Amino acid sequence: MDVFRKVAGQMAAVGLPLFAVTLTAVPRANTPTLLMLHWHGFRRDPVEAEPRGGASCFPVPGSALQLNERWDELAALDEAMLSAAWQLGAWELDREERRGCNTVGAAEREALECRQAFGDNPFVHGSEAHLLAEAPDRPDMMQLGAEVGYVRWQFRPVGGGVWRDAAEDDS
Repeated sequence: MDVFRKVAGQMAAVGLPLFAVTLTAVPRANTPTLLMLHWHGFRRDPVEAEPRGGASCFPVPGSALQLNERWDELAALDEAMLSAAWQLGAWELDREERRGCNTVGAAEREALECRQAFGDNPFVHGSEAHLLAEAPDRPDMMQLGAEVGYVRWQFRPVGGGVWRDAAEDDS
């Protein structure tokens, strides 16, 4: 799985600095994974036809891509994310293993974090303006993650990210 190639393609298409990259997977071989790209940028309110001073600005929605490439073990996903993080100059790659939140005694926070790991934001009402998703199986992935658990990787890139101008050395 080449996560870097997918991220680089999205960066070229969107043309905005990238704030963070997240990959979420259910720990079951050959299930789809969810790649989310969190952009740093703002856009004008699309409802307002004419731009005017003080017009409302909103964050650019994140991108969610369903990756259907086959994988046999989590180590393959570890390697793909480590490679992408390294190529984008990330200083840190976080990996979290979470249990299913549809279990007795699970806290509300666990359920919220599970929803957020699969790109569901319960605080945005009406539409999913916070995310542009090309992930048709995302609700099923979230349900399976809530039942059996999930693994999530996240890093903040330097190359192509909001810190790209601060990284003038080759470290």
